[in-house]
Amino acid sequence: MQAIRVHHFGDLDSLVVEDVPRPAPGEGEVLLQVKAAGVGPWDALVRSGRSVLPQPLPLTPGSDVSGLVEQVGAGVSQFHAGEAVFGATNARFTGGYAEYAVAAATKLAKIPPRLGFIEAASVPVVACTAWQMVFEQGAIDTTKRVLVHGAAGNVGAYAVQLARRVACEVIATAFSDDLAYVKALGADRVIDVKTSRFEELLTDVDVVLDTIGGETQDRSFAVLKPGGVLVSAVASPDQQKAARHGVKALFFLVDVSSQRLEELAALIEAGELATSIGEVLSLADARIAHEMLAGRPHKRGKIVLRVDES
Repeated sequence: MQAIRVHHFGDLDSLVVEDVPRPAPGEGEVLLQVKAAGVGPWDALVRSGRSVLPQPLPLTPGSDVSGLVEQVGAGVSQFHAGEAVFGATNARFTGGYAEYAVAAATKLAKIPPRLGFIEAASVPVVACTAWQMVFEQGAIDTTKRVLVHGAAGNVGAYAVQLARRVACEVIATAFSDDLAYVKALGADRVIDVKTSRFEELLTDVDVVLDTIGGETQDRSFAVLKPGGVLVSAVASPDQQKAARHGVKALFFLVDVSSQRLEELAALIEAGELATSIGEVLSLADARIAHEMLAGRPHKRGKIVLRVDES
C-alpha cells in the first residue's frame, strides 16, 4: 500500500511517499481501507519531532481517518467488515496518511448517513477537543458566560456551536473576515481582535475556552470572575497567574472516544452541528497540506486528504 512516511524528524522534506506492507489489526483494533484522512497542527508536531508523546521512527503521520472496515482484530465485536466508520487511529496520533490504517476500536464510530467520507475525516480530533472543552473540562451550563478564543478555527467553531447549546451567553473572538461566520455559528457577540482588546471589553466571564495560547491566553485571566475556569487545549496555563486571579486553569490532551464520536454524530445527523471542510488534497499532496499548516494560504476549514477515489 502507499503511505506517507517520516524517517527523520524535520521540515516538509521529511514527508515521503512510499510503498509499505499493509498492517494487520491486533487485539482490540480495526484495519480500515482509508477513504480520507484529516490534517491538523498535531501532524506537524509529530513530523518535526515536537510531539509531547513518544514517536518511534519511521512513522506514518495522521490521526483523523474515515473509511471502510477491512478486518477486525480479536475482541472486536462492535464493527464488521464493510461498515463505514470514522475516528482516530491511536493515542500517538499516527498511521492515518495511508491507504490502509489500523485504529483502536475504542476510538471509532459508525459514520452517520448525513456525512460523506471527506466530512467524516474532518471531525474526530477537533470536534472531540471542543466537546471535552465545553462539557467536561469547562463544565459549561445555563448559568455560564463563555468566551471562545479563535472561534473561526476548527476547534473554536465546534466549541461555539456546542457551547451555545448550554451556556447563557457565548462571546467569541475572531478576525474581521470571520465575524459573520462566527455569528452564524451561534455566538451572541463576536469581538474583532484586530480592532479591540477583549480584556478591555469584558468582565465576569465564567469560562474561557482557549484555542490560541500565548499572549491571548495570558490576557484571558483578567476577564474571568473569581472561581472561573480557563481551559486550553494548546498550551499549559500559568498556574501562579491563575492562583493570583483566584481561578482554575486547565490543560488537556484530546481523547477521541467512540462515545464522544457517537454523541457528535447524532448532533451532525440531526442538523444541529455543522462541519467545515477547507482544502481537499490527494494523499500524495500531504506536503502541500503541511505547507498550509505552516501558513500557505488556504480556505477556512479542515484540511483533508482524499485517499481513495472510489
